[in-house]
Amino acid sequence: MEIRVEEVKEKRLDKFLTNYIDESRSYITKLIKNGNVLVNDEEVSPHYEVRVDDIISYDDNYKEEIIIEPENIPLDIIYEDDDIIIINKPSGLVVHPGSGNYTHTLVNALMYHTKELSDLNGDVRPGIVHRIDKDTSGIMIAAKNNKAHELLSDMLSKHEIKREYIALVKGEFPNDTATIDAPIGRDEKNRIRMAVTSKNAKEAITHLRVIKRYKGYTLLRLKLETGRTHQIRVHLNYIGYPIVNDPLYGTCEDKEFGQFLHSTSIDFIHPITKKKMHFECDIPEHFKEYLDNLTEKE
Repeated sequence: MEIRVEEVKEKRLDKFLTNYIDESRSYITKLIKNGNVLVNDEEVSPHYEVRVDDIISYDDNYKEEIIIEPENIPLDIIYEDDDIIIINKPSGLVVHPGSGNYTHTLVNALMYHTKELSDLNGDVRPGIVHRIDKDTSGIMIAAKNNKAHELLSDMLSKHEIKREYIALVKGEFPNDTATIDAPIGRDEKNRIRMAVTSKNAKEAITHLRVIKRYKGYTLLRLKLETGRTHQIRVHLNYIGYPIVNDPLYGTCEDKEFGQFLHSTSIDFIHPITKKKMHFECDIPEHFKEYLDNLTEKE
């Protein structure tokens, strides 16, 4: 990829590139030191001072040897059989290793729990069929073998797995129900973020229903018709009701907790037994306590 610098807000090259490469700064530093980043066709150091009209080209195919170790991290397992595991992931737990962070993830915990995990996604993401954000809590599916994984992935692509979320948003949403139909793509100004945009975007549809209104806040139940990166977070921010405590799209009000977004239920056909599966898990205790301190609308 090639970038022609038009504006300089971060002078250091490693900091500058965090707006364009969705990886940690330490990973970007390794890219630069490995010669995967060129400025005006020359290798430079991570602290090179970027200038207007510089042409930065980079190849992010840098691979480092990765060893993922099992870790004894407690798991809240809702259901398990020979093919799948249903997990209630806590807020704050990263799903899989990456970007220089290869410990203390859900994958490390799953590897400690069982040696039977699918390897369709390679050594770094064993068993991971889909993911939810680090600071989102709730239900996830993991696959224990490749056949189950392949079938579940196909179901996801066909929107045959139905997921619902609960979110607390800033502001008093006026309608009882709504559908947000707005395409999502990478934010051109900040590559870490996603945005509603017409450029290089994919269809994204979110349905919402009001559960309860509070003074200055609204508790929502949301259904995903599509599954884009940060979809709920982006859509709610787009309509002016950002999720409370969302560090990327909202404002932080509670330093002890992540964003108030919880994957509360999932419905699907078991990939092997073909039985109808339905699982629910309640919002975390801290989420409940936060709601208890809000004032309900009459």
